[in-house]
Amino acid sequence: MNAKVLGLVALSGLAIAGNAMAESVTVISYGGASKDAQITAFYKPFEKEASTEVIAGEWNGEMAKVKAMVDTKSVNWDILDVEDNDLARGCGDGLFEQLDYKRLGIKEPLVNGAQTECGVGIFVWSNVLAYNADKLKVAPTGWKDFWDLKKFPGKRSLRKSARGALEFALMADGVAPADIYKVLSTPVGVDRAFKKLDEIKPNIQWWEAGAQPPQYLMSGDVVMSSSYNGRIHVAQQNGANLKIVWDGNLYQFDEWAIPKGTPNLDAAYKFISFAMRPEQQKLYTEKMAYGPTNTAVAALLDKKLASELPTHPENMKNALQMDVEFWTDNGESLEQRFMSWASK
Repeated sequence: MNAKVLGLVALSGLAIAGNAMAESVTVISYGGASKDAQITAFYKPFEKEASTEVIAGEWNGEMAKVKAMVDTKSVNWDILDVEDNDLARGCGDGLFEQLDYKRLGIKEPLVNGAQTECGVGIFVWSNVLAYNADKLKVAPTGWKDFWDLKKFPGKRSLRKSARGALEFALMADGVAPADIYKVLSTPVGVDRAFKKLDEIKPNIQWWEAGAQPPQYLMSGDVVMSSSYNGRIHVAQQNGANLKIVWDGNLYQFDEWAIPKGTPNLDAAYKFISFAMRPEQQKLYTEKMAYGPTNTAVAALLDKKLASELPTHPENMKNALQMDVEFWTDNGESLEQRFMSWASK
């Protein structure tokens, strides 16, 4: 074989090797421990099976970025891990593709609420009351204790958002979870929630990223904090003596969504279909204690782990599902009022 032929064979081999990972898909998540779990459960296995590179990015729910991409037809995010309330708003604004569930080909039943027009539920997560058992001699039992500055003096932490803060304030003021949105739907109810927040405002240390509450609790900066339950579970697995109070937890979905106009639509569908498999969701749940949306996963999980998930019956007893429709209709005005209140 002459040198020219050898050269062509070598180039052909390089081209084949290059094509093995020529396709790519960009997946954007909220970062931190959840992203680490997604890398293990979804990204790396998908790369291996589909020979498609996963470019992993992060965001913190900045819907303005999605809108700018779609409006200028310069979409370079293929798949988003997005909270259900942002998804509903974005879907209404035409920022996400309407999902073709036949194309996704999910064989197993999903939990109620996981299947929406523009997104499919990845997992159920809860915003819970958490505390450091090494720092508190008496354990809090609910949001009334969170507001009790005499019994539990010190700083406490809440997410810097009207979503969650207003619901917890009303629970602390004696409103039953089942009645929260009925009360919040009135101007008097909104005023009541802000008045309740006034009581602890000087003692609040706000958090904005999911990794912050466990850090604040472990360092002793705060005595209690609202937190994503999965972040607390990761800290527990790493030896921190953090505890969760499930009473009055506020749960919702994270969902896979596809920004409208992505040039990698086929790859996006393939990724989501792969990530919704029960064996992949099992891997994610074992790393991050959020409730899997594929109902077939429950039978695959360790019983102790299953008891620590938002979807466990005991943890759902006095829980409240985030009312997506309420926040879609009222979120903008309530967030503006909240940010104005928080800055004073």
